[in-house]
Amino acid sequence: MPDHARSQNPAVQAQLDRLWSLSPGADILGLERITTLLARLGDPQHHLPPVFHVAGTNGKGSTCAFLRAAIETSGQAVHVYSSPHLVRFNERIRLGGRLIDDTALASVLDEVLDHAEGIGASFFEVTTAAAFLCFARTPAAATIVEVGLGGRLDATNILPPPAICGIAALGIDHEAFLGSSLTGIAREKAGIAKAGTPLVTMDYARPLRQAIAEVAEAAGAPMLARGEAWFSRSDGKAILYEDRQGTIALPRPCLSGPHQSRNLALAVAMARHQAAVTIPDSALQAAATQAYWPARMQRLSSGPLTQALPEGSECWLDGAHNPSAATPVARTMAGWKAQGPSALVLGMLANKDAGPVLHRLGAMVDLVVTVPVPHHACHAPEDLAEQARRQGLSAEAATDPADALVRIAGHFDRPARVLIAGSLYLAGQVLEANDEVPQ
Repeated sequence: MPDHARSQNPAVQAQLDRLWSLSPGADILGLERITTLLARLGDPQHHLPPVFHVAGTNGKGSTCAFLRAAIETSGQAVHVYSSPHLVRFNERIRLGGRLIDDTALASVLDEVLDHAEGIGASFFEVTTAAAFLCFARTPAAATIVEVGLGGRLDATNILPPPAICGIAALGIDHEAFLGSSLTGIAREKAGIAKAGTPLVTMDYARPLRQAIAEVAEAAGAPMLARGEAWFSRSDGKAILYEDRQGTIALPRPCLSGPHQSRNLALAVAMARHQAAVTIPDSALQAAATQAYWPARMQRLSSGPLTQALPEGSECWLDGAHNPSAATPVARTMAGWKAQGPSALVLGMLANKDAGPVLHRLGAMVDLVVTVPVPHHACHAPEDLAEQARRQGLSAEAATDPADALVRIAGHFDRPARVLIAGSLYLAGQVLEANDEVPQ
């Protein structure tokens, strides 16, 4: 599924138009094009501040958010490269703690595209090159790089050995590129392993753990798995993290959902098993309550979109678009139906299997309202609603999220809990409509 980006800044939009005219317009994996492009730019990837490289099917963005909060809380500047953006392309490149401004973005895209002629570089490859060029030119204590797709052949894997690598939760997604075998996916994610660089992982089922261990060993990367090299558990009030350096009591994370405790622990493990950046335990504890990662069980504020709901309602937003992402979100929603009216607004891309997501999230609510994902190939709302009905759910189709919330308000005459989910592209539309553009 190709990326999409628009900008209200004419200079940035001019470069995005150039990018679309040069790129193949689709996801492509492989390191040949990014290698050639970066060589033409002077190989900026060799001049970055110490890198934290994070892969995973779900949770890698939240892990990066906790790492960023920890480094910034310690008083140090950090660069972050993440994807996709929600509202503005600028969200992908954070320089020393601030989103890249339009002037700098237009300039760096112009420079990269001038060097990209004839390569056939993809949207993501050009973006990666632009980010690395900015990071190499801007002082900071650290760089956090989120893998785009997979790991082994992802454009970010052009990086030389980083300070630390990490792998978050694993699941099936992007089958067209990674296949439908969890073991195969685990191997692809583990492909970010580099000689001499610790590879910090979650605790996976034995076949997945073994697959990752084999890739790590072949790369010469020490593997540090949860349950072996480090441990974490919740006592209901705090997250207790432990490794050979000792035990830390961490506050419960501000990001909602029980899965965020595990993402927090992974970030702590990555921070404590690298030596390039000094991150005190106090900063790790502060990160738990100061991390910000929009559209991951984010409670929306009262705004132009949410004001359509009855007063006292809660409206939540999550980008859950696959079964492994929907499962922890469903756990977070446990009890909603017993506590009052509840609804799910769902919009999903056409290349995603909607059935399992409907099964997990739809069971948690009284009503499902389906919507399109604008500017993307997506499941038709009527078809998605029919899938929900076949699962025994009460469902109807709407034209957009605003129409969906009006319909939900018409169904319930008292405060309701609502989750909007199914796609990060949909989440971006919702944030923009509710005046909550990420900063």
